[in-house]
Amino acid sequence: MGNNSDVTGNHLNEKPGFHVWWRLLRPHTLTASFIPVFVGTMLAVLDDAFDFILFLAMLMASILIQAATNMFNEYYDFKRGLDNENSVGIGGTIVRDGIQPIVVKRLAFAFFGVAIVLGIYICIASSWWIAVIGVVCMLIGYLYTGGPIPIAYTPFGELFSGILMGTVIIGISYYIQTLSLSIEVIIVSIPIAIFIGSILLANNIRDLDGDKENGRKTIAILIGRDKAISLLKWLMIIAFSLTVIYIAFGILPIYSLISLLSIKKALYVIQTFRANHTNVGMIPAMAATAKTNTIYGALIGLSLLIHILFPFSF
Repeated sequence: MGNNSDVTGNHLNEKPGFHVWWRLLRPHTLTASFIPVFVGTMLAVLDDAFDFILFLAMLMASILIQAATNMFNEYYDFKRGLDNENSVGIGGTIVRDGIQPIVVKRLAFAFFGVAIVLGIYICIASSWWIAVIGVVCMLIGYLYTGGPIPIAYTPFGELFSGILMGTVIIGISYYIQTLSLSIEVIIVSIPIAIFIGSILLANNIRDLDGDKENGRKTIAILIGRDKAISLLKWLMIIAFSLTVIYIAFGILPIYSLISLLSIKKALYVIQTFRANHTNVGMIPAMAATAKTNTIYGALIGLSLLIHILFPFSF
């Protein structure tokens, strides 16, 4: 392996053995699955409905579908020539670690298979309409980088990821517990959907030059790096502003003010993107975007739990 790949591996703290397979899952992105399930379930608990087994099944199914999507991304980026041993990013199990592409693809389908089994249990316990939504989610997960026109090559990647992994997963997590759905649940999901979409936008800002060379038409490519960073900033401002509005109108409890602690991480994201122009230099900003979603979503879920234990209104 060449010097550039050694530098990349050292920067990403890549290690052999189990770490290779763990990195294939892209674990720091998986909170984008956990957070919506957690928030949707806490909203259900707030309405006096909670089944722990259903929660675990939904959580595992969501994580498996996202992990499989990440694997398909790794596989098809390699097949289309976007990834090589000198590529900078959170992938690399194929191009730098020597895992056979077919193994990655088969493992992704295996994860889908387990998610389907969990989905059947969820449907039996709630509604078979969940199966339709689950199939759509898996299909879009595959088509994100697979198929003739991958979603990742279009300006709609952020929109699909935000709505499906944010609003849809929160809605399903709430519905399977309560067998109902309210407009308040959809409204609460919007900031989290924005932060999840922002994770992909941050990734596309970092990969802008390479994606452009390979024919992608992401939002970051279409509007340019500086405007993409500004868009990321305003998306975060909107998400935080909506949170304050929700609290003021009683849609979220007063305890949800603790979610604003994630603003510090969001500021770091924008500052780091603006201060760095290399792929390696932008990696911390991309990682911090995912952490912003994690911190924000976890604190929103925690605030709902606190409100359940210590109800308070003003």
